Amino acid sequence: MKVTLGRKAYPSDLTDEQWELLEPLIPQPSLQGRKPFVSRREVVNAILYVLRSGCPWRMLPHEFPAWQSVYYNFHRWEREGVWDRILQTLRMRMRTRQGREEEPSAAIIDSQSIKTSAVRGPEKGYDVGKKNVGPQASCIRRYAGQPVGCEGDRSPGL
Repeated sequence: MKVTLGRKAYPSDLTDEQWELLEPLIPQPSLQGRKPFVSRREVVNAILYVLRSGCPWRMLPHEFPAWQSVYYNFHRWEREGVWDRILQTLRMRMRTRQGREEEPSAAIIDSQSIKTSAVRGPEKGYDVGKKNVGPQASCIRRYAGQPVGCEGDRSPGL
């Protein structure tokens, strides 16, 4: 089995090539306070492990940094928009490799009718196509299928 950073590698761990791409996008630790003792790469590997395996944060294997550190960095980077920048960079890179422009030139508006219980509340809409009275969820998707501004999420709109 492959070894990374002094431990056996998990299938979710970043390769050296992947880390070279992500490293400049992950914020450096603050210079104030004590010196960080947790590797940013190990934090990213731990986050990917949780996302890939679906395990709770508190059940993170002991080979990774403390779950509190991993959880804190995940949410801090989410608030700061780090994950959005990573996804945008990866999308632009993928499109360039496919010989397309970095930014899509078309968007598709997608909507969905949702059947739900009365507990949800008075929020109702009317889907003319399906003749359905109930909650409606809409989402604008770029040409490549990437969500742009979905109702109920925090992704930026157009």
